Amino acid sequence: MSGTEEIEAFQTVAWVGDAARGSLRLIDQTRLPTEFLEIDCHDAPTVWEAIKLLRVRGAPAIGVAAGYGAVIGARSQGLADAATVRRALGEATAYLRTSRPTAVNLFWALDRMDATAAAAGAGVSSGNGSALLDRLLTEAHAIADEDRAMCRAIGRHGAELVVPGEGILTHCNAGGLATSDYGTALAVIFSAHEQGKHVRVYADETRPLLQGARLTAWELQRRGVPVTLICDNMAAQVMKEGKVQKVVVGADRIAANGDTANKIGTYGVAVLARAHGIPFYVAAPSSTFDLAIPDGAAIPIEQRESHEVTHGFGRQTAPSGVDVYNPAFDVTPAELIAGIITEKGVIRPVNHETIREVIGN
Repeated sequence: MSGTEEIEAFQTVAWVGDAARGSLRLIDQTRLPTEFLEIDCHDAPTVWEAIKLLRVRGAPAIGVAAGYGAVIGARSQGLADAATVRRALGEATAYLRTSRPTAVNLFWALDRMDATAAAAGAGVSSGNGSALLDRLLTEAHAIADEDRAMCRAIGRHGAELVVPGEGILTHCNAGGLATSDYGTALAVIFSAHEQGKHVRVYADETRPLLQGARLTAWELQRRGVPVTLICDNMAAQVMKEGKVQKVVVGADRIAANGDTANKIGTYGVAVLARAHGIPFYVAAPSSTFDLAIPDGAAIPIEQRESHEVTHGFGRQTAPSGVDVYNPAFDVTPAELIAGIITEKGVIRPVNHETIREVIGN
């Protein structure tokens, strides 16, 4: 499909059919903004590939996709009995964990699926594999439904921070394409826009894969939010000119002290915001917090292939054989974050104590 008239309503991640024969349907985000293409995943390797190659991306959306991918994997060895389903699920969740290392929602969702199978042991007869599979699909649906509710709540809390007429800068994509519904950082902007606050967004292009240019600008245009696309290296100048009064970004993992991993370039934006006296906010659901790690130094940073830098979108832009360093994420220290907008409220100041007070243990 192509053309905005055909995509006014879209679901980034959806389940089609029943547990035994259904499939995971994804928007292939590598094809946007010029082509709107949905793909159906019928086996765990296809889900793994979609996550690895960024056909689906954004921490919450990855978590939802992983939950449904676990269902697909759980039926791969048949439904003869619950033990077979449970064994196949364990193999599938272990496999899906290897797709990407940084977004904690992936592991959080897979942990939930494993825990659901374990808890169902007493309530599912040993000969009923179908009943266990149905229970797993119910849990995957719950993950998706909870994400939708959390996104809407993040939008409501975040919009309270927005002053009418403000310019808001965002980096990468944290909208509906990164979640199951409304977004995290963009939820704040969508809510403020719907309240008539007349915000204008400055979207960093987000090198090297241009998620801001390809995805964020596309989403904002579709919703009628005024958006100006800028190259990543223009952010300081736009701030200096007084066009930006607030920065709002998403997150892929947040440590116990508030250090936040997000798309590469986010840390630089936070430093620039501090230099220009602009508050820098992170918007993320509670599922993105990893309270088991003390600080950002413990967050694993994904290293991606060099061709994403040297041959962006198929065209060579660097000398053959040149060394490339291509981390997909960086970590913004908590001290640079004015607040973390969650579905439970705004965490500020950002530190161990306030995070545990709002998020819990």
